[in-house]
Amino acid sequence: MATEEPAFTVVRQTDTFEVRSYAPLIVAETVVEGDWSDASSQGFRRLAGYIFGGNKQRAKIAMTAPVGTQEGAKIARVSPDTVRQEGSRSWVVSFTMPARWTLARLPQPDDPRVRLREIPMRRVAAKRVGGWWSAANFAEDSDIFLRDVATAGLKVGANRPVMARYNPPWTPFFLRRNELLVELSEGPDAPAAAERGAGAAR
Repeated sequence: MATEEPAFTVVRQTDTFEVRSYAPLIVAETVVEGDWSDASSQGFRRLAGYIFGGNKQRAKIAMTAPVGTQEGAKIARVSPDTVRQEGSRSWVVSFTMPARWTLARLPQPDDPRVRLREIPMRRVAAKRVGGWWSAANFAEDSDIFLRDVATAGLKVGANRPVMARYNPPWTPFFLRRNELLVELSEGPDAPAAAERGAGAAR
């Protein structure tokens, strides 16, 4: 069976990225201190522990894609809403919960470092990138991405891009599917109502 991914509708396409309207979703997320590689691995294991039965009901929750990683020490707005702090060495790692679950029905994590959060419908700019990522090229690619978004006349909220990874670790680099995602703010530059209804839902 195909791995479940969040539902969205493409409402605008540019030469370098697309604008998507995402349906509401729920994420399990955790903040991890450390360098890029260690934090990504530790965060993944912590969240995997939750969905594989590390919760009050000992329930198993299906794995979905993508796995999100975002720089930032604040958890009030996370994946893809976290505020970046200069010099921060913390990362927010997130799993999207399957659509059949509600926040009320999801079992509470055993690990207090894992938090469940509902994200409302939102517009997101998304850019496809390939290969392996490090903290350095993530920062470089993010800066280019944000410049492209601004050049297109779109505005982002007070947040930094999320690195979204869709493949298991053993996937060869030339077959890997990654994306940069950043939430867009509503305003006079938002797509018109007719444009919002365009595109095909995922």
